[in-house]
Amino acid sequence: MTHEEAFYITDEGLQKIKEELEVLRTTKREELAKKLEIAIAQGDLKENADYHAAKEEQGFTEGRIRDLEDALRRAVVIKETGPSDRVRVGSTVTVLDEEYGDEETYSIVGPHEANPSEGRISNQSPIGRALLGAKIGQIVIASSPAGEIRLQVQAIA
Repeated sequence: MTHEEAFYITDEGLQKIKEELEVLRTTKREELAKKLEIAIAQGDLKENADYHAAKEEQGFTEGRIRDLEDALRRAVVIKETGPSDRVRVGSTVTVLDEEYGDEETYSIVGPHEANPSEGRISNQSPIGRALLGAKIGQIVIASSPAGEIRLQVQAIA
């Protein structure tokens, strides 16, 4: 995903990003500063495992802060606009797997909120991309590592 693309998210997901960002900017940065201060006081930084671990953790934390800030800049909140005759970001879709006869229900969300085990799939995932714009009764084909998956749209909410 390029940094100019919209970042689709629900109000709840947006709030979670803001909360995580606040914790990282305040509490986590303070904890890391204390860890670094203690490690530096131990002397010889070349062979100081505590110092190197704290610096590595600091790097990961700062990277996560940048990612969350970028997501907030590009965030487009998914508005509940009622039923639609086509699948869109924010839709809940029931599909029938033509090969196995299994019926599945997915909520189409932005990548930050995706959790396939909870039925929340990203609009950028193969199945999410295939479903976007589909109508009830339409068959869509999604590519997966195991091959093509043929899904028939049963319901859109």
